[in-house]
Amino acid sequence: MAKTANRLDPSRMGELHEGRLLLSMAVPMMLSMIVQALYNVVDSIYVAQVSEDCLSALSLAFPAQNILIGLGTGTGVGVSALISRALGSGDRRLAQKVAGNAVVLALGCWALMAAFGVFFADAFVRSQTSSASIRAYTDDYLRIVTIVSLFIYLEFCAERFLQSTGRTRFSMWTQMIGAFTNIILDPFFILNRGDRLFGLIDMPFGLGMGTAGAAIATVIGQALAAGAGFLFHHLQNRELRFSFRDMKPDWVIIRSVYRIGFPSILMMGVSSVTNYILNRILMSFSSTAVAVFGSYFKLQSFFFMPVFGLNNALIPVIGYNFGARKRDRILRTFRYGILYASVLMTAGFLVFQFLAGPLLGMFNASAQMLEIGVPALRIIAISFLFAGFCIVTISLCQALGRSLSAFFVSVLRQLVVLVPAALLLSTTGVVRNVWWSFPIAEALTALGCAVFFLPRAIRFLDRQLGQEGVPVSAEP
Repeated sequence: MAKTANRLDPSRMGELHEGRLLLSMAVPMMLSMIVQALYNVVDSIYVAQVSEDCLSALSLAFPAQNILIGLGTGTGVGVSALISRALGSGDRRLAQKVAGNAVVLALGCWALMAAFGVFFADAFVRSQTSSASIRAYTDDYLRIVTIVSLFIYLEFCAERFLQSTGRTRFSMWTQMIGAFTNIILDPFFILNRGDRLFGLIDMPFGLGMGTAGAAIATVIGQALAAGAGFLFHHLQNRELRFSFRDMKPDWVIIRSVYRIGFPSILMMGVSSVTNYILNRILMSFSSTAVAVFGSYFKLQSFFFMPVFGLNNALIPVIGYNFGARKRDRILRTFRYGILYASVLMTAGFLVFQFLAGPLLGMFNASAQMLEIGVPALRIIAISFLFAGFCIVTISLCQALGRSLSAFFVSVLRQLVVLVPAALLLSTTGVVRNVWWSFPIAEALTALGCAVFFLPRAIRFLDRQLGQEGVPVSAEP
């Protein structure tokens, strides 16, 4: 069937072999996510050359930065699901109104995070550490990335518009433009003139701004990515044109976006609370333990970010086929998602088992950091073997509108199991024991998904497809 200018090609979203379809959409996203992970790691590698306190500062800023990202990704989940369903059912006008409202929501998210940066960033930092040096580095970074967060929210909008119509290649280029800009600018903003670049050459020029420089490079990359994303959307997304009239707030659409996406925001919020608590637990041992924890989060993103890219492809495919009422395609897409995610997570487990020392060495790790960090990475990596199944199950629930179920899975992984386990294990006075809370939490969550959340999602799917029509938002 030929592709028209007005709607998605049914032979692609509705008929192409599920495994090939998912890979064709996911691989560009996964590659762009790997680049995103790379620039996160490069940020930390450069600031680690300034001092270990700078590396700890990025770890302490992460919970707030995670909320910033969560607002965008959660809103994007709802926008992507609604646009995909509308196009799947042939309602182009609804898709355009959703896109217009997405831009308004992006502006709202920016206003919230800018207010946090102006009024609350300092108090947030002080609540985690008494070290004046670490506080200063953290505050410099956090204020810039929150107050100038407009561009990352506009970038999220453009990416979701492209992903919802299957144009993931252009979404990939959008992210890569931002990521490579950040990577190129980082050494010039972070390091001083004469500092060694990767221990190989002397920097011919550098502003020596430390964590503030990392933040400035980040927001410049986000601004260029946002501009590129909207340019790609304008040139390629013919079936998703929208005008200023579509940006008039439609409260039915906004409620539907957040009925699907708000649990994702809450999941990121739960993750931020978890990281905040773990930072405080680890700081009671040493700032080096916090630096190890931050380094782990940068490194694990090389495997988790591609899985999230896979899920960004899985959600619109399932959403489209949910709108088209194709149960078998939904379930087969889910199974392929589990397969691909499990392969990625197993690769991550093996890398962390055999290369923990060299990985930490990239962060200019001291002997103490290696002593703490090598066993930490090996223990935490056990959780990877369960994580792929959990993450893809969450995405299935989101794509079907079962977003509260997705939220409960995230709460189970972190607040219900991980934090209490970490608190309990910290009472042993041995920091190595704290790392075991990660595989304990992931294994119990996988069990809960298998026996409770996944069967409920499938029963819900069967009920919905047994009725006339599929609602835009479907949490009972």
